[in-house]
Amino acid sequence: MQGKNAIQTQQLTKVYGKGHTEVVALQEASLSVAYGEVVALLGPSGSGKSTLLSAMGLINPPTSGTLWIGGQKVLDGPRPLVDLRAFRRKHIGFVFQKANLIPFLTALENVSLAMEIDDLAARTARRRAIELLEYLGVAHRAGNLPYMLSGGEQQRVAVARAVANNPSVLLADEPTAALDGRLGRQVMELFRKVAHEQQAGVVVVTHDHRSLDVFDRIYEMEDGIVRPAVSAGAVS
Repeated sequence: MQGKNAIQTQQLTKVYGKGHTEVVALQEASLSVAYGEVVALLGPSGSGKSTLLSAMGLINPPTSGTLWIGGQKVLDGPRPLVDLRAFRRKHIGFVFQKANLIPFLTALENVSLAMEIDDLAARTARRRAIELLEYLGVAHRAGNLPYMLSGGEQQRVAVARAVANNPSVLLADEPTAALDGRLGRQVMELFRKVAHEQQAGVVVVTHDHRSLDVFDRIYEMEDGIVRPAVSAGAVS
C-alpha cells in the first residue's frame, strides 16, 4: 500500500513537555498523498498543521508513529531509519511563506545551487535550472537578483529550486500568505502543475480558501487531529 504513495503517515503524534506542561501538538495523524496528487491541509493557527508538515519533512520528528516516503519507511517514532539530511535533500522539496532566496545570487544561480550542492555538474545544473525557470514562466528573469523580482516571481523561483532535484514530495507552508489573490492563485496552480506533470506528491498548508478548487483532496486539522479528507469541490 505504501509503495503507491509519495508520502504516508500512520498515527503520527507529537508531544511537547511532560506532566503539567505537556502539550499534544499532533494526535495520531494518518494521511496519504499519492504520486501526482496535490493536497491541501487546512486549519486555524495552532491546529498542528506546521507540526505535521515538519514531521513529514523530517525536520521535527514525531514522538510516535510511522512515516513512509516513496514507499520506504523512514521514521519509526522519533527514531530515523535513514540519514535524515541526505534523504531530505534527495527526496523532499520545501516552499515557505517567504521565498528565502539567497539575495546576492540571481534567480538562475539560486536554482542551480540547489543541484550543485547535490554534486551535479555546474553546466548540467545550469541547463536544468533554465528549463525549470522556463517551465514556471520566469526564464526572462533568470539574470535578476531577488530584490528585482515581484513576490509572485520570487515564489516561482522558490518552487523551481524546491523541485530542482526531482523530489518525490513537495511540502509548502503558507506559500501565498504574503501574496494578493491573483498571485496567490497563480502559485497554487503551480503546485497543481508540478504535482500532475512532475508526478510529485504535494502538500500545501494554507489558510487561503480562494483557490481550494486546484486541489485533488483536502484535509482539515483542529487540536492536532487530522479530519478525513473531503473532495475539493465540496469545500466552499
